[in-house]
Amino acid sequence: MSPTPASEAARRRTFAIISHPDAGKTTLTEHLLLLGGAIHAAGRVKARGEARRAKSDWMKIEQERGISVTSAVMTFEYQNAVFNLLDTPGHEDFSEDTYRTLTAADSAVMVIDAAKGIEAQTRKLFEVCRLRDIPIITFINKMDREARDPFSLLDEISDQLQLETAPMVWPAGMGLNFKGVYDLASDEFVPFQDDGRVGHNAITSVLDPELKARLDEEVSLARAGLPRFDLPLYREGHLSPVYFGSALKNFGVSELLGALAAYAPQPRDQAAIGRAVHPADDEVSGFVFKVQANMDPNHRDRVAFLRLASGRFRRGMKLKQSGSGKTIGIHNPILFFASERETVDEAWPGDIIGIPNHGVLRVGDTLSESGDVIFTGIPNFAPEILRRVRLADPMKQKHLARALESLAEEGVTQLFKPQIGSQWIVGVVGALQLDVLKSRLVAEYGLEADLEAAPFEGARWLSGGEAEIEKFAAAHRGGMAADRDGAPVFLAKNSWELGYVAEKFPNLKFLKTRERHEVHAES
Repeated sequence: MSPTPASEAARRRTFAIISHPDAGKTTLTEHLLLLGGAIHAAGRVKARGEARRAKSDWMKIEQERGISVTSAVMTFEYQNAVFNLLDTPGHEDFSEDTYRTLTAADSAVMVIDAAKGIEAQTRKLFEVCRLRDIPIITFINKMDREARDPFSLLDEISDQLQLETAPMVWPAGMGLNFKGVYDLASDEFVPFQDDGRVGHNAITSVLDPELKARLDEEVSLARAGLPRFDLPLYREGHLSPVYFGSALKNFGVSELLGALAAYAPQPRDQAAIGRAVHPADDEVSGFVFKVQANMDPNHRDRVAFLRLASGRFRRGMKLKQSGSGKTIGIHNPILFFASERETVDEAWPGDIIGIPNHGVLRVGDTLSESGDVIFTGIPNFAPEILRRVRLADPMKQKHLARALESLAEEGVTQLFKPQIGSQWIVGVVGALQLDVLKSRLVAEYGLEADLEAAPFEGARWLSGGEAEIEKFAAAHRGGMAADRDGAPVFLAKNSWELGYVAEKFPNLKFLKTRERHEVHAES
C-alpha cells in the first residue's frame, strides 16, 4: 500500500525536551539518539576536551561552555515511528527562539533533576507548553544520585504546575542504593544496570527484604493515591505520565522512548487564518519557525527550518510564500542531525526540513502550494533587556547593519532603529543572548562591538489607528523606534512611563507580543 499523508503522519512524533540547566537534557537527548541509531557514541557534556562537545551542540559558544544555546533538530526512527526531536535551549538566559521552537512541537518531555525538583526554567518552559495544551511526559532524572522522596516530587509537579501525575514505574531506592524501577503496568522489576526484567515473584533475587518491603508499600500507596494513566487526559495536556531513571547511565531511556512511540500524539491540526489545516490534507503546507545562518562557516549559509503541516512534500516542489506570493523552488531540502545534514527526497506532516535560502524566507512565513494558507500563533516577544550597539570602527556601520539584521532574522535578538540618533538598539529575552550576539559578530562577521546600557527598560509595539499613532509619535519622539519590519515601537524608560502613556492614550494598545503573520500581511 502506497504511503499517504494520513498514514505517514500517524508514524510521526515531533517533540521537544524542556528542562532547567543541568537537569540532564542534553545527556538524555544523546541516549535517545543512540537508541534510535542516529549516533554510535554519546558524548558526556561535563567531560573535558572533545568529549565535552555533545553531538547535538554545534555552535562555538555551546562547545566552549557545554550548554545548548540554539534549538537543534534531529530526526531518527524507533519502533516503526519517526521522531523529530527539537532540542530547546535549557540555559537560564535563553532567547525567544526557544518559545517559537515549541510552536513546532506536538508534545514535550519534561526533564526534572530528582534532587532539585521543579526549577525556574522548567516552570517558564512549562507555561509556554500550557498555552498550547502540549502533552507532556515527565522524566525524573539522576535517580542514581541522592534524590528527594518520589511522592514529594510528584506532589510538587501537581501543586506548582497544576498538572496531574501518573507514575508508570516506581523507583526502588536512590543514590548508591538505587536498584531499579518497578513497572506498574506489567508488574515486572527492571534492575538498574541490567538488561533483563524480573517477574514479581523473583524480585527478592534482586532486592534485600527491607527494600522489597518498602517498595511494595510505596507501590501500594502510589496505586491507591495517585491517578492512573489516562490517554485522552494526557493528550489534552492535563495529565503527565512519569518515568524515573538515569540518562547518564542510559537507564529508563528506552521506556521513555517507547512511551513516546505509543502515547505521544501524531501531528496536530495547525491553526491558520479562516480555518484549520489537517495533516491528511493533500495540499503541501508548512511554516518557518526558525532561521539559522552560518551553520557551515565555510559557506555563509542560511537555512530556514520548515515544519510541514500537511501533504506529501517532494524535492523540487514549487511552493508559494505567504504575504509576498513569491514562488520558491525547493531543490535541496535537508534533514538535520545537529550540524550534519542530508538531502531528502520526500517528507511528510510533522517532519522538519531545512531550506537553504539567501534571506528570502523569514520566521513566521507560511509556504503552501496554493499560497492561500497563512498559519497563526508564531509571535515575536517584547525583549526584557535593551542595549545600544557601538562599533570600534565607525566606517563599518553598513556592515554592522547587515549583520544585525541577519541575526535578528534568526531570533538571536530584536532590532530597533530609534527615530532620534544613529545607534542601533538590540533587545533580548535573556542576557546570554548578548554574549551570543558579541561572539557571533566577531566569529562570523569580523566585527568588534560594544553593547552599552540603553536609556530604556522596555519595548512595546503600538497598535491602533494611524492618526492616533502619529499623534503619539509626535509627543514622544525620543522614545519612538521602528523594528526591523518598520512597525512602530515605543521604547519606555521604565514601567511607570509605560503605565502613564497607556493612560494618556487609551485608544492605543501597547503590545508585548506581535504575531509574525501580521508582519508579512503588512509588508
